[in-house]
Amino acid sequence: MTLTVEAVYENGMLKLKQPLPLREREKVQVTVLTQPSEAQRTYGMLGWKGAAEAFDQLLLESELNQ
Repeated sequence: MTLTVEAVYENGMLKLKQPLPLREREKVQVTVLTQPSEAQRTYGMLGWKGAAEAFDQLLLESELNQ
């Protein structure tokens, strides 16, 4: 069986958005695919000439200052 679920990495752990339909102690194999950041998805559309990481940092700082 293959399942795709969303999760957030916080404090060294993956926190799933929903429970999984698995039995207790069932063994699984995990593959982690990171999602592109907001900056990586949009910075080219805005005409940004710098690195995506720099734009991502600007977005993060602006969100923290709101």
